[in-house]
Amino acid sequence: MANLNKVFLMGNLTRDPEIRYTPKGSAVTEIAIAVNRYFSSESGEKREETTFVDVVLWGRTAEIASQYLAKGRPVLIEGRLQLDTWEDKQTGQKRSRMRVVGESMQLIGAKPGQGGEHQEQGENRAAPASGRPGPATNAPRQPSPPQQGGSGEDVEDDDIPF
Repeated sequence: MANLNKVFLMGNLTRDPEIRYTPKGSAVTEIAIAVNRYFSSESGEKREETTFVDVVLWGRTAEIASQYLAKGRPVLIEGRLQLDTWEDKQTGQKRSRMRVVGESMQLIGAKPGQGGEHQEQGENRAAPASGRPGPATNAPRQPSPPQQGGSGEDVEDDDIPF
């Protein structure tokens, strides 16, 4: 029998992310997002339902989240469900919780106060999940190689919308 464990969520952060590091040096950030669902009841009344979801991010994605996300910011998470189980030290009862392990993250919208305009020179942008520095870092800018099968024009990092 085939199995699939994939989750896509888009919502707003309910609190500021806090980054921690494991003893081996891996970054880990736990965030919580509120996902809204809008629907009409049988009587035609418009309703809203909010679901709160815990998400854990690892590695470079955790670092980016802690640097660029804040309470209220929208984010898109792609990941998988994970069930954590443990025994409560005080009561001895078995406890469990379902959460999402984020495998990729996409920042939605502009930073607060930016209004979708270009960033000031010298400000850093979030690095893509690949870990490659974003275009506004202090590293010297190199032109991008021509794309195969494209129009033959040279494309620079400033021309890419993300």
